[in-house]
Amino acid sequence: QVQVMESGGGLVQPGGSLRLSCAAPSGATLDYYAIAWFRQAPGKDREEVSCINSADTKTYYADSVKGRFTVARDKAKNTVDLQMDSLTPDDTAVYYCAANSGWWCWDDRKPSDFTSWGQGTQVTVSS
Repeated sequence: QVQVMESGGGLVQPGGSLRLSCAAPSGATLDYYAIAWFRQAPGKDREEVSCINSADTKTYYADSVKGRFTVARDKAKNTVDLQMDSLTPDDTAVYYCAANSGWWCWDDRKPSDFTSWGQGTQVTVSS
């Protein structure tokens, strides 16, 4: 099972940007895995914000972030990056990347479907 870890969180003002990265500390090639980004705000359920397929790199976004967030593979760095623009306080959460053995973002996927999780990185959007 691939191991993943996140980096890049921090404090940003509304309207600002952050770039999160998901890496594989084991040296596994993330190109072989569908990778999802989730977030969890205090008192709220964990929710998916984005997912990217292996191979064709097709992407998916939650309605709440569509047009503001972009997920992409950086093959040279072996990472999956989440570019977060036009951030609002509602984006404040711990962000996680996640994987299982799948090659694509299957239909009706849930957090419990993913078996490999990073430790989370805090994103705080505040004035």
